[in-house]
Amino acid sequence: MGATKPLTSLEALGQAAECLRVLAHPHRLRMIQMLLRGDHTVTELAEACELPTAMASEHLRLMQRCGFLSSEKDGRKVFYRVVEPHLKNILKCIEDRFDMPVKR
Repeated sequence: MGATKPLTSLEALGQAAECLRVLAHPHRLRMIQMLLRGDHTVTELAEACELPTAMASEHLRLMQRCGFLSSEKDGRKVFYRVVEPHLKNILKCIEDRFDMPVKR
């Protein structure tokens, strides 16, 4: 048998748990799903999640604080984008396990 990888430190696992708690919300997962396909404004994300803009902004702020997103101002609009490369793999796992097409 090959050498086993050492266990991750509890401090690092604590950080992971905090970021997973931030992700563990259907509206935030939808926003990440959209942002992995391209940059969006808070208004676009709010409409897709059927949320007031202020609430969508709060969700985005939490995800930015975790280092998942960045924002860039273009005139009067602010565009959000995913900057955490691992989110693509995390969302793929979620979609593979739970994905059922949305009826529109």
